[in-house]
Amino acid sequence: MTDLPLLLAGPIVRRFTDQKLYLWLVTSQCIDFNSEIYIDGNKQSIKLDSHSVKVGEKAFTYLLQIDFVIPLTPGDILTYDLTLNTDNNSLSLSEEFPELLYPGESEFTLCYQPHLNSVLHGSCRKPHHPGTDALTTADRRLSNTTPAQRPALLIMSGDQIYADDVAGPMLQAIHQTIALLGLPDEQLPTGNIKNSSELYLHQNSYYAREQLLPDDKPAADALKKLFRGVRKPIFTSDSAHNHLITFAEVFAMYLLVWSPALWRYVELDPDSRIPVAKRELYLKEQQEIEQFANNLDQIQRLLAHIPSYMMFDDHDVTDDWNLTRGWEETAYSNPFARQMLGNALIGYWLCQGWGNNPQAFAEEWPQNVSETLSTMQADQHQNLISQILDFDQWHYTVPTSPKLIALDTRTRRWRSESDPNKPSGLMDWEALSELQNELIDEQSVLLISPAPIFGVKLIESIQRIFTYFGKPLIVDAENWMAHPGSANVILNIFQHPKTPENFIILSGDVHYSFAYDIQLRSRTSSPDIWQITCSGIKNEFPAKLIRWFDRLNSLLYGSKSPLNWFTKRRRMRIRARRVSTHPDHRISLGNGIGYLELSLSGRPEKIEVWMDRKEVKFITKQRST
Repeated sequence: MTDLPLLLAGPIVRRFTDQKLYLWLVTSQCIDFNSEIYIDGNKQSIKLDSHSVKVGEKAFTYLLQIDFVIPLTPGDILTYDLTLNTDNNSLSLSEEFPELLYPGESEFTLCYQPHLNSVLHGSCRKPHHPGTDALTTADRRLSNTTPAQRPALLIMSGDQIYADDVAGPMLQAIHQTIALLGLPDEQLPTGNIKNSSELYLHQNSYYAREQLLPDDKPAADALKKLFRGVRKPIFTSDSAHNHLITFAEVFAMYLLVWSPALWRYVELDPDSRIPVAKRELYLKEQQEIEQFANNLDQIQRLLAHIPSYMMFDDHDVTDDWNLTRGWEETAYSNPFARQMLGNALIGYWLCQGWGNNPQAFAEEWPQNVSETLSTMQADQHQNLISQILDFDQWHYTVPTSPKLIALDTRTRRWRSESDPNKPSGLMDWEALSELQNELIDEQSVLLISPAPIFGVKLIESIQRIFTYFGKPLIVDAENWMAHPGSANVILNIFQHPKTPENFIILSGDVHYSFAYDIQLRSRTSSPDIWQITCSGIKNEFPAKLIRWFDRLNSLLYGSKSPLNWFTKRRRMRIRARRVSTHPDHRISLGNGIGYLELSLSGRPEKIEVWMDRKEVKFITKQRST
C-alpha cells in the first residue's frame, strides 16, 4: 500500500474580506484543523469552521472558514498557519512543508488590501501547451516582495483546466491518481460501457474518445442541419480525443494542475493502453507534461500567498458549452452528455466555484455531495447533476474598491428564438438587469468578463460571416456582439447616466492580449472604459495568423475608420494601445500573466503582461507638442 502525503493540494487562499478568510485544501486523511492568525505579530481571536467533502477513500476536500472577531483594517499584514490533526499525528503546515513559504518566512503571509492598488489576471492554462506556465513567472516576481507589495488578488477568468483537451500522459496520470485515492466509480448511461472502470480499460480510452462520446442518433436529421457535418455533434472540440468523462477524472485533473504532491506517485511512460500509432505524440506530450509538473511547487506556493478568484469558461466543462440553443437542446436531452456536463460542473464547484462566494451555496451542499460520492448510486448522482445544472448563482461580487463583479457568461444565456443555430447571447436580459443594479452608484468597477466585451473587430467579423452561413461552431463564434439582444443591452448599460466613472473590463479566452481605451461618442462627460485582455497563462493563438489579423484590424477598424459606423460600436470611440516591445503591434502573444496597477480613483496606471523572459506594456500613443 502506498503511503500518500497528508497534503494533496493547497492551501489556496480564496475569498478574503475584513471579516472572513477562506482556505481550500485537499488531504489524504480525515483531518481536524487548528489555526493561528497574527496581525503585525499580535495573535488574533478567530473562529474556525471546517466544511468538508469526502471525495474518495483517500481524498478529503476542505473549505476552511476563518472568522475574525475584530474586523481587519486595510493594510493589515497577516501570518497564518494550520495545524493538521489526524488520529495518529499532529503537524504544522509551515513546518512540514517549508517549500511553500517565501524566503524569510516562518509562516504564510497575506496582506489585506480592499483598495486594489494592483491585481494579477489571466486565463487559459493548458498543461501540454509548449512554453513556461505564467503562474511560475508570477511566483518568481512575488518571491522578491513583501506582503504589502504583492498584488491584492489573482483573478483567473476561465479555462483553469481543459476538460476537453487532455494530453495522453495527463490522462494516464489522472487514471493512476484515481486508483491511488480510491475515487468513486460511476455508472455510465451508454449501452457500450457500463461504468467508469470499463471506460478506463476500453481500447478507445486513449486518443480515441471521440468514438465514445455521445451522438444523439434519434435527432440525426436535425443535427445534420444544425452542425453541418461535425462528426460528434454534442462535443465539438477538435481535441476531444481524451475528453474527460467521469467526475473522478475531472477531480483528479484539478489535483494534478494545482499541486505537485501526486506527481511523484505516477508513472508517465506509455503503458499498453496507448495505441502504437500515438506513441510518438504521447512522448512529445510527455516532455511538456513533465515540465509542467516540475514547476507546480511554485504554483502551489503562489496560491498560498494571494487571494484567488475564479470563473469558468467553456473548456472548464467542454468546448462550445451552451454556444447555441440547438446545442443545449441536444446536449441536455442526451443522458450521457448531460452526465458529462454535470460531472465537470460538480468538479468546478468543488475546486473553484465554492471558494468564490461560499455563502451563495446552501449549507447542505457539502454533505449532499459527500453522500452522493460515497455511494455513486445512479439516482442520487442524477439528482446532484440536476441540482448543479439548475443552479444560477455562479456569478459573484467582492466588496473591494473598485468593486469586483464576476460575470457568469455560460449558464444564463440569451437564446435565439428564431434559429437554434444562431449563437446565444452571453447573458440574458434578467442577468444583465441584475448587472445594471450592481453598477448603480459605484464610482469605479472591475468587471470580470471571460470573453472580451470589446474584442478584435476583424475576428468578430469573420465569426459573424461563418455564423451567417450556419457554421458558428467552426470559428467558436462566441462574443458579446454576436447576439443583438445582449449586445444592445450591454452597450446601453455603458450609456446609463449612473454608469461608473471608471469602468475596467478584465477578460481572457482569446489566447492573445490587448488593451483598449473606450469613450462614448454621444456624451460630453463619457465614463472612462478600459477593455484589458490577457490570455493565455499557458496557451497561444497561432502567431502568423494573429499578426495578419493585427495589421488588418488596425487598417480596417482603427479608431478613425469609417467602417466603425457600420458596427454596433458606432456609438463609441475605441483606441487600441500599442505593445511596448513592438510599437506597430496592438496585440501581444506569449504565455503570460496580466498585471494591472490602479490609481485611488480606480483608473489603470500600468497595464502589463509578465512573461518568462520579458515584460510587455500596453502604452498610449504619445501626442506631439
